[in-house]
Amino acid sequence: MTPLERAWYQGAPWLALLQPLEVLYRGVVRRRRAAYRQGRREVWQPPVPLVVVGNLSVGGTGKSPLVAWLAAWLVAQGWRPGIVSRGYGGKAPAYPLLVEPTTPVAHSGDEPLMLAQQSGVSVAVDPRRPRAAQALIESRGCDVLLADDGLQHYALGRTLEIAVVDGERGFGNRHCLPRGPLREPLERLAAVDALIGNGGLGPLSKRDAPGVPRFAMQVRPRAWRHLLSGETRPIEQPPFATDTPVEALAGIGHPQRFFATLAALGVTHRAHRFADHHDFSAADLPEGDRPIVMTAKDGVKCRGFADERCWVLDVIAAPDAGFERWWAACVDQWQRPS
Repeated sequence: MTPLERAWYQGAPWLALLQPLEVLYRGVVRRRRAAYRQGRREVWQPPVPLVVVGNLSVGGTGKSPLVAWLAAWLVAQGWRPGIVSRGYGGKAPAYPLLVEPTTPVAHSGDEPLMLAQQSGVSVAVDPRRPRAAQALIESRGCDVLLADDGLQHYALGRTLEIAVVDGERGFGNRHCLPRGPLREPLERLAAVDALIGNGGLGPLSKRDAPGVPRFAMQVRPRAWRHLLSGETRPIEQPPFATDTPVEALAGIGHPQRFFATLAALGVTHRAHRFADHHDFSAADLPEGDRPIVMTAKDGVKCRGFADERCWVLDVIAAPDAGFERWWAACVDQWQRPS
């Protein structure tokens, strides 16, 4: 966590000095959204349902595990879902890029490659998300699209919006950038179709998005996976001694969540924190012979130089039953694939 992020979530009083910049930022955000809603900027509405899974806060909230869960659910119901992403951190030779499990992470970015490998569904990245959506429909025959992030990308029309909230950190001091962590004012939540709290709904007050359905979700550890061989072990059977410290690497939006999960599993570890989307290199792997454990998102960037010590802790989203019923009711309103 950077000093500024720490200030956002600890309520540092000096942030009040940034109020003029926050007012300016909020004005820009408000005018930009109004331009799309009033037709002064073009919105491309895909011919198939499109669901945006996003958030208001800077940093990770658990969007990608939920996207993977939604994709698996749709596949089980006979749909052909595709995942749209901006491809943050990647630079492809050409766009749109249809991501394969073997695509270089430098081209796709970490989260799209992780989702392609985990979900097995088609993934496309493009800074211009409508082009990625069109590629999935035309090249892969996708009949429903999931946008990983993109709540603020109004050029892409959507059928549903699901906002994910970090159930531990919430909205920090509830101010917009740069005074706080919000990319849009909290009033924006009133326009989404559902709120889902990753780890619970504690940060949401009754005044936040009244009338919008809200649900809880847990992101649970699923298996230990050897980064080079792909061998998996049950979560109850760690491939290393849990009473001897392992080296734990995390370059995600909220690394403390990963370290807390290891602690809950009884794994003694030494934490190595990196910035979100950190560009890992071999020099980042700790020296010595201790096992190294990392997130799946970091694993896709480390595989090219990993050694036998490297393991990934795979996780899976577990929304509550109420969310699944709500989601099924929404999908039932769409035209079924032929």
